[in-house]
Amino acid sequence: MAKNSDINPEQSNRSLDEEALIMHASGRPGKLEIVPTKPMKTQRDLSLAYSPGVAAPCIEIHKNPDKAYDYTASGNMVAVISNGTAVLGLGNLGALAGKPVMEGKSVLFKRFADVDSIDLEINTEDPEEFINAVKYLGPSFGGINLEDIKSPECFMIEQRLRELMDIPVFHDDQHGTAIISAAGLVSALDITGKNIKDIKLVVNGAGAAAIACVELIKTMGLPHDNVIMCDTKGVIYKGRTEDMNQWKSAHAANTKDRTLADALRGADVFWGLSVANCVTPEMVKAMAKNPAIFAMANPNPEIRPEIAREVRPDAIIATGRSDYPNQINNVLGFPYIFRGALDVRARTINDDMKIAAAKALAALAREDVPDEVDAAYGRRLRYGPDYIIPVPFDPRLIVEIPTAVAKAAVASGVARKPIADEKAFRSALRARLDPTADTMELIFTRVRNNPQRVVFAEGEEERMIRAAISFRDAGYGTPILIAREEVVKEKIGMLGLADMKGIEIHNSRVSQHNKRFTEYLFKRLQRRGLLERDCQRMVNQQRNVFAACMVAHGEADAMVTGLSRNFNVCYEDIRKAIDARTQYSAFGLSMSISAGRTIFLADTAVNPSTNPDRHAEIAIRAAEFAEQMGHQPRVALISYSTFGQQMNDERANFMREVVAKLDDHEVSFEYEGEMAPDVALDHDLMKRLYPFCRLTGPANVLIMPSLQAANIATKLMQKMVNSRDGNMIGPLLQGLKRPAQIVGMGATVSEIVTMAALAAHEAIGNAESDKKAKPSVVKEGVVKGGKAA
Repeated sequence: MAKNSDINPEQSNRSLDEEALIMHASGRPGKLEIVPTKPMKTQRDLSLAYSPGVAAPCIEIHKNPDKAYDYTASGNMVAVISNGTAVLGLGNLGALAGKPVMEGKSVLFKRFADVDSIDLEINTEDPEEFINAVKYLGPSFGGINLEDIKSPECFMIEQRLRELMDIPVFHDDQHGTAIISAAGLVSALDITGKNIKDIKLVVNGAGAAAIACVELIKTMGLPHDNVIMCDTKGVIYKGRTEDMNQWKSAHAANTKDRTLADALRGADVFWGLSVANCVTPEMVKAMAKNPAIFAMANPNPEIRPEIAREVRPDAIIATGRSDYPNQINNVLGFPYIFRGALDVRARTINDDMKIAAAKALAALAREDVPDEVDAAYGRRLRYGPDYIIPVPFDPRLIVEIPTAVAKAAVASGVARKPIADEKAFRSALRARLDPTADTMELIFTRVRNNPQRVVFAEGEEERMIRAAISFRDAGYGTPILIAREEVVKEKIGMLGLADMKGIEIHNSRVSQHNKRFTEYLFKRLQRRGLLERDCQRMVNQQRNVFAACMVAHGEADAMVTGLSRNFNVCYEDIRKAIDARTQYSAFGLSMSISAGRTIFLADTAVNPSTNPDRHAEIAIRAAEFAEQMGHQPRVALISYSTFGQQMNDERANFMREVVAKLDDHEVSFEYEGEMAPDVALDHDLMKRLYPFCRLTGPANVLIMPSLQAANIATKLMQKMVNSRDGNMIGPLLQGLKRPAQIVGMGATVSEIVTMAALAAHEAIGNAESDKKAKPSVVKEGVVKGGKAA
């Protein structure tokens, strides 16, 4: 298996850059669009949304400006505003070149906290012009997120705008880093038993983030004289005149230390917001007992954790990187801080709210971590030196951080709207995000932490090659292409893609596994009319069969195919080598993800004919999958008839029999039927017309009456729901003994990678289950009772 260290970083970065450019340019360019939240289909709709109906909310807002929160989108809208003078680590690129970053920031607001956001790029480097442009925007937004503005201008801009505007103005480069760093320090001090009033903190860097970090931690109780800041000229001490400004002067220390090495002697805490490799092992060795080292320079920290750990095994270490424990990541802060501020209509984000966010993050780290988060990160995340702050995809963040921020806003008197019922407030936060997105990211994280060998069966297809490279670069494991090496290399050259390091190529015609695979197939298929030479031909010429044999024999962990053959052909090829699980038959499950809602549909691919028992089993397995994806399953047995409307219809009666079978199983999830999809998906309609219905909310698992109906429905949805509105994932092949997934013939590179990652995730789960289970006495494909098992 290829290790990450085997991959050329320059090639990997080039591949990532190429994919990023393709992603930004494909379809509608960029990452944002504006969509209406109300129906706009009829003349009446238009007359209500615009003239003449729109006059009514205008009049109400004129009477009471607070009504704007009730009648417009401003209360859930944040502007991400920049002039592009400090774009990421790229420097002053200008307003227009910074736009992709600002669009990305807007997407993160929506993804993590359901905050609507729009980016605004202001083409001036003059602070006064910038302030003058922004200060009149208050009526349009519920908050302003300043981004990528260089220091020291960013301090003046934020301060002036906070004075001029009555909505939150927040420079995330400053305060986001400060809040997450403060949260980590609260935990580190708790673990080491130190008091904030007694510690010595050394900060390397004196830019926007560093100064904000120092200001916040002093507000939290760290004495002024216990902090020593350093910049490129050394220690910032009282009396220094070289390269000083009013913000540095405010934190000048009364000290004889003049260098970073001097300052770190006896220090309890180091915060690095500077440059790579500026801290030596000798400096770390000179720190106090149980030091906290937050080396936050990106992409390379001030000192690598493994180097610091060699000289100080007692240290608590954090970085800005995701491949080390304790990542100081701003996404833990800004989406949830604005969420809390917006929900109580705060006039500002003050120190009380920042401190509340930091303490809430630290408190969450001490709580028991959900099993699915543990599984994703491949280790038990338990409060201690290697887990001092939550990880970014912890589903509890959307509830805990906004609630803490909102309560602090109310307590400090800056909220326009009180929290009438905290329980209801928390429930509303929990309902804002579809758990599928978090679960999918946890799945991807788990695969990155447990890389797998995945076969990309159609290895000579351009999209399959590109997907294999993306799979490798994402850190999901080793992709295996079934192809002729010379063909792959020729296509790589034509496409101008990265090299193939870390990717295996297997030519099925000349593979060392041919004899073993042929014997295996012949034992399985000899009673199905096939001769040994037929099996040999399949192994040599049919890439799907060869790939399935690799998976069946443990030469690979999973496989993905489907670009050049339809689903049924691919499925039949796979089943020649891989059996269904004995306790239930295989089936296809599709996920429709749109507008914060996920619907699971089954069986969408496998069983053209079934019976009530098998259909009930499919319902049970589909509900289990929905639960694994973070949902409370509510299963609807779908028909064109609802609760006996068509008593003489054969298919409606069939679905009623399935409900009876589920009754017999005494399952723990909610289910109901038979029912039409409009009733199943509309809970208000359901309760109004059918108050006896057992579902407590709209159905999220739809068990279709037939494969024909399910397949038609999903393909219609796939074409009607485009990538901007949502996603269709699947059909996901469920119920095989070894993981295999089949993509659509028109699948994109991204879709192929997603399916490959899901197959890899299934392989991880299978391996863990196999460790727990007793060894089986019946092997796959062995003849049993005169029939192939």
